[in-house]
Amino acid sequence: MYRLAVVPLDGSPVAEAILPFVLEIAGPLDMEVALLRVLQPVPPQVIEGSRHVVVEDVEARRLDAEEYLAPLAAELRAKAVRVQTHVRRGDPAAEIVGCAREIGADLVAMTTHGRSGLGRLVFGSVAEAVLRHAHLPVLLMRMTEAEVASRAAREVAR
Repeated sequence: MYRLAVVPLDGSPVAEAILPFVLEIAGPLDMEVALLRVLQPVPPQVIEGSRHVVVEDVEARRLDAEEYLAPLAAELRAKAVRVQTHVRRGDPAAEIVGCAREIGADLVAMTTHGRSGLGRLVFGSVAEAVLRHAHLPVLLMRMTEAEVASRAAREVAR
């Protein structure tokens, strides 16, 4: 049985669409949930025509990520789910797999943005890379922005 699931979130409604499903299974399975936000490093940017270089504020981004995860964790805790949060920096797929290994997770549950063809080639697929490299089961739920919008509209109508 699953004891601890890593749930990677990228800040998008598509990624968050996995949370209702996780909530459904976490309670009956007495499963703990580890919400994970991976920050991709931002290379320095030079503003053309000036000597000004914009450098990533790593600490501010980390704090933003923690602030993003806090209400999501609180919502799960309010529904009697044990939750931990993690913020990591690096390649998303590698950090998801690494976090799962380090905390002893036995499941990764995440959405896939449902890209195909050129979009998948250009943007790559974090979900596919996690599936390829993970040492544990990966539950993928395909979700598109249109499907998320449709679900939200149905919830408002209720």
